[in-house]
Amino acid sequence: MRRRLVVLRHAKSAWPGGVADHDRPLAGRGRREAPLAGRRLVELLGEIDLVVCSSAVRARQTWRLVAAGFDPPPRARFDDRVYAASARDLIAVARELPDTAQTVLFVGHNPGLEDLVEELTGSPCELRTSSIAVLSGTGSWSQAGPGWARLDTVETPRP
Repeated sequence: MRRRLVVLRHAKSAWPGGVADHDRPLAGRGRREAPLAGRRLVELLGEIDLVVCSSAVRARQTWRLVAAGFDPPPRARFDDRVYAASARDLIAVARELPDTAQTVLFVGHNPGLEDLVEELTGSPCELRTSSIAVLSGTGSWSQAGPGWARLDTVETPRP
């Protein structure tokens, strides 16, 4: 069965003083660009079966703005393991995905997302804020690992 793993780096975040990294919100630019990423995801994918989003504030805010482009919005779960995750951590999350899910979106952070794309596809990938990478793989999610997927597209929606 063909599977698509889509990764979305959170939109541009703010750096307010005295705020823990996990709690940083989106900047104005991020609030403008996240809906563009949402519209592009709808165009590229049509439907998403499941969203796995970092628990960080900026990632959750990105997902809320992206989700508004879907009717209805896909089911989402917020996972602390996606925050500050390495490629190995993200592969572990992917291997636990339900086989009923064909298209899954990860909303998270660098360098973990870039490393994940390279690990799964063998292709280096630069993910700027709001960047989208679409990977295609075959077999079950539990088989995700080096060489499991190919990199179909990388885009950074901008106004």
